[in-house]
Amino acid sequence: MFKLGVMTDEISQDFQRAVDVCKEYDLDGVEIRSVWDTPPQDITDEQAARIMDILGAAGMEVCCIASPFLKCDMDSSAEYEEHLGILRRCCHLAHTFNTKIIRGFTFWAKEGVEPSDVWDRILKAYDEPVRILEGEDLYVGIENESSTMCGSARLTQKFIADLGSERVQSIWDAANEVHYNAERGVPDNWGLYKEGFNRPFPEAYERLRPVMIHVHIKDSHKSPTTNDAASVRVGEGDIDYPGHLQALVDSGYDGYCSLETHWRTTTLTKEQVNRPGGAGFSAEGEPASRLCFDSLKEMIADLKGSGQWSVVGDQ
Repeated sequence: MFKLGVMTDEISQDFQRAVDVCKEYDLDGVEIRSVWDTPPQDITDEQAARIMDILGAAGMEVCCIASPFLKCDMDSSAEYEEHLGILRRCCHLAHTFNTKIIRGFTFWAKEGVEPSDVWDRILKAYDEPVRILEGEDLYVGIENESSTMCGSARLTQKFIADLGSERVQSIWDAANEVHYNAERGVPDNWGLYKEGFNRPFPEAYERLRPVMIHVHIKDSHKSPTTNDAASVRVGEGDIDYPGHLQALVDSGYDGYCSLETHWRTTTLTKEQVNRPGGAGFSAEGEPASRLCFDSLKEMIADLKGSGQWSVVGDQ
């Protein structure tokens, strides 16, 4: 049975407040992205100890460090070196937090540059990270984010396969697939797909399920008139989340599904979505996240009540 978590800055920058809300919803753990207006790689050892004290008192754990690793310009050697430092610091924190998973990316996408044009460079850029991860006995989960080179499940699947290291797996995000498709003009009719594109669920999900180490839960809806997608309350977008959750159970997935709300009663800017963190991002996050928790809990209850939710050891 999978476990439920949340990125705490989708509730508040006040870590204690975020954990208090998590306890109300009986969550198992939290994902660390920004805490006390501090990005994960800048969290001090003292702050890390405070985080663990708060979680220990709540009986919760850290499921993942949502780092921005390699969300940078692939043509800048200085940025690449900076991000190797981010990875090393997050490895140190991962040991403090008793988690094995650090989020990573595959460089910012560039206008006019296809991933195939720079594929070997992206693979080569992971040589040193893989060595670091092997030495630390940790894992990077690549998130399929549309603003990056491997913005789809198809590209992420190929990247992980071509890299061929168990230390690099997938953080699956169905809503990111909606954004990727929308930005590239995929038709609204989910049955009419251009070659190389997939519906978020089930096709894109099934591509990454074999290499999935972590899951983000958020929802999105493509505009019927433009190539834009917007975050919405979980259950009100283009993703069949009841089917998605049931598929996770059927597959025996026992990792985390971490809420990454991204929806607010007031719209986040594109910059805030691509570079989340800080008080401005977290503003109004709690009420929106509560509504998404309510939706998730209702979906799970409905599935269990229908008798379809069947897994050995489920309580």
